[in-house]
Amino acid sequence: MTAAPAPAPVPAPAVVGVIGGGRMGAGIAQSYAAAGSAVTVVESDAAAAAAALERVSTGLKRAAERGRLAEPADRILARVSTAESVAALPREADLVVEAVPEDAALKARVLAAAEAAVTASTVLASNTSSLSVTELAAALTRPGRFLGMHFFNPVPASELVEIVVAPGTDPATVDAALAWTHCLGKKDVVVKDSPGFASSRLGVALGLEAIRMVEEGVAEPEAIDDAMRLGYKHPMGPLRLTDLVGLDVRLAIAEHLHATLGERFAPPRLLREKVARGELGRKTGQGFYPW
Repeated sequence: MTAAPAPAPVPAPAVVGVIGGGRMGAGIAQSYAAAGSAVTVVESDAAAAAAALERVSTGLKRAAERGRLAEPADRILARVSTAESVAALPREADLVVEAVPEDAALKARVLAAAEAAVTASTVLASNTSSLSVTELAAALTRPGRFLGMHFFNPVPASELVEIVVAPGTDPATVDAALAWTHCLGKKDVVVKDSPGFASSRLGVALGLEAIRMVEEGVAEPEAIDDAMRLGYKHPMGPLRLTDLVGLDVRLAIAEHLHATLGERFAPPRLLREKVARGELGRKTGQGFYPW
C-alpha cells in the first residue's frame, strides 16, 4: 500500500504586525520572522523601537547558536522593521498581534487604532494572559476578526499558543489563528473566553498557593519547587516560574482573577510586599531566587 503523502506545510502569514516590543512582543516578532513573515514591530519612540529590534537580534543569535534556525540570523532579521505609531502598521497585514502591558483600557485603545490602520480582512489578536477577550472586542467595529492568541514566555522556545475565542469571533478567524500557530511549529489549545482562560487560571492558582506556603514557613522556595518538579514532573517549579514570568505580572493577573472569580485568587501579602520592594524576578535580579 502506498503511504499517504505528508501534509503540505502551513504557510506563515506574509505580513505581520506586532504592537509592543518587550520580551513577549520581540519573541512573537522573532518567531514569525523566522517562519518567513515580514514583521513590523510598533513601539512608542525611536529608543524603544531600537531596543525591540535588539531583543529580536539577540534572540536570533541565541537560536542560531543552538542550531534552531533554517536561515542565517541576519537574513531573518532583515525581515523585521520597526515603526513608532500604530497608524504606521502595514495596511496589508494578515495578522496584527497586540502585546502591550496587561491594562484593559490601553489594550482597547491600541486595538481600535490597529483596526483603523489595516484592512477589513486583517486578523487582530491580543496576547493577553487573563483579560476578557469579549470586553476587548467591544472596542472594535469588526469583532469577528478578533481573538486572543496567548503566547508563552520565552516565545521562540515555548510549544504552546492558547487560542481564546470570544462569542463574536468568526470561525474563519479561529481557523486562521490555528494555521498561523502551526506554521511556527507550535501546538494550540482552544478555550472559550473566561477569566484567566485555562493556562493562567490554573497556573496562577498553583503559584499563589506556593507563595502562601513560603509566607507560612511551610518550606523554602527551592523545596516547594522540587516537590512539583520531581514529584509531579513539572519542568519548572511554580516559584521559579513566577520569577520568570515576573512577580508584577503575576500580581496583576491575580488581582484580575480575584475581582472576577473570588477570594481563592486573593494575592498573598508576600507577593504584594516583594512587588512593592521591586523584587520582580529575573528581570530585576531578585524574586524568590537571586538571578
